[in-house]
Amino acid sequence: MKNDNTNSKTSRLDSFIDNPRKAIWTLGLPVMTGMAVQTLYSIVDMLFVARISVNAIAALGFNLPLFWMAMGISFGLGTGVTAVIARFIGARDHAAATNVAEHGLLLGLVIGGAFSTVGLLFGEEILIRLGTPDVLMADTLAYFQVIAGGFIFMITGIFLRSIFSGEGDTKTPVKIQITSTIINIILDPILIFGFDMGVRGAALATVLSMIVAVVMYSRVILFKKATLLQLNFKYFKFKSIFVKDIFRIGIPSSLSMIIMSMGAALFNWILVHYSPEVVAGYQIAGRLDQIFFLPVMAIAGSLVTLVGMFYGAQRFDLINSVIKDGLRYGIIIGIGTGTLFYIIAPYVFRIFTDDPTVLGVAVSIIRTFSPVYWLIAIGMISGRSLQGLGTGIPSLVITAIRVAVVSGPLAYYFAVVLDKPYVWVWYASVIAIFIAAGTSLIWLFVRSRKVQREASIRAAS
Repeated sequence: MKNDNTNSKTSRLDSFIDNPRKAIWTLGLPVMTGMAVQTLYSIVDMLFVARISVNAIAALGFNLPLFWMAMGISFGLGTGVTAVIARFIGARDHAAATNVAEHGLLLGLVIGGAFSTVGLLFGEEILIRLGTPDVLMADTLAYFQVIAGGFIFMITGIFLRSIFSGEGDTKTPVKIQITSTIINIILDPILIFGFDMGVRGAALATVLSMIVAVVMYSRVILFKKATLLQLNFKYFKFKSIFVKDIFRIGIPSSLSMIIMSMGAALFNWILVHYSPEVVAGYQIAGRLDQIFFLPVMAIAGSLVTLVGMFYGAQRFDLINSVIKDGLRYGIIIGIGTGTLFYIIAPYVFRIFTDDPTVLGVAVSIIRTFSPVYWLIAIGMISGRSLQGLGTGIPSLVITAIRVAVVSGPLAYYFAVVLDKPYVWVWYASVIAIFIAAGTSLIWLFVRSRKVQREASIRAAS
């Protein structure tokens, strides 16, 4: 049975090499499907929470930086797991790839446990330090206390999904994600309204769906053993070099996501300077943005696996080809969705609220950012391609420049110092997007040329 698994998964690698352009969509479309379901849940979840109150929406906004920080660290290190596994599979060293997967799963459990512990012990103090106003604290804390207990399941699930991605299997995680998301959608109204739990019910529905996902992942990878990477901890051997490889790629990516989470917290603090309605509009607009991110993130995620595999196989011609295709697709998608969203923005947000202030904020955000969606796509795809090439430093540096050096300070200066209207906060981010896209594209070009030169030197010697 193991040989059958190995042969089928190896043939997947060969098919990627034979047709890298098709491979982008072979890996990306299942991911996009799963993300589409997740986005649908996010929209439905916001619809239910919006029925509670505008303050409830704003309360979720103050939770999101912490939620995204936990996810950011996990996805960052998970990307490291994916890239290292993909490289070993590209080199056809399945034993090493399996050992990396085992290290990844253990990391997920340890990091998830740490986040849950810290969140449960210090949740209120953390929210106070993030500037949560008194009027929102009750709802914000009620939501966070439940989510914090579920961090261990969320983070472990992310690491398990990264293992599947590393071996080029994006279909199994999507099936699991769809199942858990449907459960989440079903539980939301039951717990929020049926049991009258309010925002706490929305959080509990999310945590229960996370538990279902972890159980399903574990069943496939640990008990059914239906994957190439046959995890068996009876024979596990700790190897620090694998942890170093995961951290070398993953930590810069994690730190970049922490910076983005801190940036989101800063934006919440700046926007509440105007009113809770502005924070609510900011959160609602993000639900439409997520639809643009669906295909772009799917392409970017597939490039981590493909570039990593082709790097391991020393096929630099395929690396260049697949990166160019990914960038072209991202630009086309960015221009197309940006144009569409600019047109429909005044109409689509009425499904969430009839508050004129909230609607005005949401429309202004979309109409400011949609013309630069294509630049966001360039930045995301370039950064993920660099991770596939074995380096996470560029994403950290570029994110730090975009958030900590440009958009954050500019937004503060415009809103707090100059007391400009809230739309100037969006202008600060647009300036940062231009800088980040250009920097990431140049860095990708330089890095890919360096990798090829190093390979030529090794081959000559």
